[in-house]
Amino acid sequence: MDSKSIRARHKQYLLPAVANYYEEPLVAHEGKGSRLTDLDGKSYLDFFGGILTVSLGHANERVNAAVSAQLQRLSHVSTLYPTVPMVELAEKLVSVAPGQLGKAFFTASGTEADETAVMLAQVHTGNQELVALRHGYSGRSLLAQALVGHASYRATPSQVAAIKHAPSPYCYRCPLRLEPKSCGTACAKDLEELIRTTTTGRIAGMLAEPIQGVGGFITPPKDYFAIASDIIRKYGGVMIIDEVQTGFGRTGKMWGSQQYDVEPEIMTMAKGIANGLPLAATLCTPAIADSFKASTISTFGGNPLSCAAASAVLDEIQEKELVENAARRGAELREGLERLQRKHPKTIGDVRGMGLMQALELVVDETTQDRTPNARATLQLFEETKKRGLLIGKGGLYGNTIRIAPALNITAEEINEGLKVLEESFAAMEAP
Repeated sequence: MDSKSIRARHKQYLLPAVANYYEEPLVAHEGKGSRLTDLDGKSYLDFFGGILTVSLGHANERVNAAVSAQLQRLSHVSTLYPTVPMVELAEKLVSVAPGQLGKAFFTASGTEADETAVMLAQVHTGNQELVALRHGYSGRSLLAQALVGHASYRATPSQVAAIKHAPSPYCYRCPLRLEPKSCGTACAKDLEELIRTTTTGRIAGMLAEPIQGVGGFITPPKDYFAIASDIIRKYGGVMIIDEVQTGFGRTGKMWGSQQYDVEPEIMTMAKGIANGLPLAATLCTPAIADSFKASTISTFGGNPLSCAAASAVLDEIQEKELVENAARRGAELREGLERLQRKHPKTIGDVRGMGLMQALELVVDETTQDRTPNARATLQLFEETKKRGLLIGKGGLYGNTIRIAPALNITAEEINEGLKVLEESFAAMEAP
């Protein structure tokens, strides 16, 4: 087999909607730590980690050992039976969760976790309407697509009427045309009018990401969630914080919500939880858990293999102090990206993010205050970094945001290596 034949078979047998990065997609074959090797033997420094999923790097030895040992004992029984890995993981998650979160429900994906969270909020409050954010992303089910704030991710026109979309705290492209220094976080305060004018006045809650992932790592102002949570609770709702991308140390704290001092009643998580194995969790307060009386199961939720992997991930994060490493390496990464912005002020309009969740928004010409999104430059940068052995991600409504999210155990040397490739790639793009 070679990459060319796999690309041809991918095109033949998979849905055309299953898009790939790069003009000529690379075929990932092996990985170790922060390195990936394609089927043709070329090595890459991975700065995107399977959309923030491979949180400890590829083929992490501790995780692999935990999965291998569990596979020899028991691979699957569903949630109809308690298992040691599922119960132990639930206990660990509750012990590190913020606020009063004390109960867990496991599923196989972030989509299912968010669906579970919405259902719990509706049952507990007795209200049906829910606030979501423009530019947000919640998954690919019918309900999740209704929550999503991107037209391109909606496959059908079917929408859930109970979902109301609030302005995103997108300071670089403020939907209210205000300046961050003087706006008083007007986007958060607008939630009250949204509720009073577009709902019955009683809501189930608000679902929001601390940093909007697919939206392009949109990073709200520090006081956003304090204002938002007060308004949501005033009208009978609960705060659902979606930690699918921000959880497990990614932002330099264990949970992204801790960057904003908000304590959710419900929290969802997936992606980095099990270093690439399919697993998601919904945590809630005991009172919310007790209010749910219907029968429920999750066939693949709490799978012993995935739970064993997740327990190993948590142990590694805590014992190796990877949250702290994410904060330190993230500061180095941010400094390098801001230095890059100063060298390329026309193309790089904004640098944002927290910890090892950083973004560059590319524009046509920032120096003339022309913030026209430059998706073409994103594609160019992708090809230049690929040539030089660096993998990055992209996102945003306009396809013009570079997403950078290396493994939590990335080294300072690897951060510098990636920054060097980015600098060389931007220089190549601007060369005559």
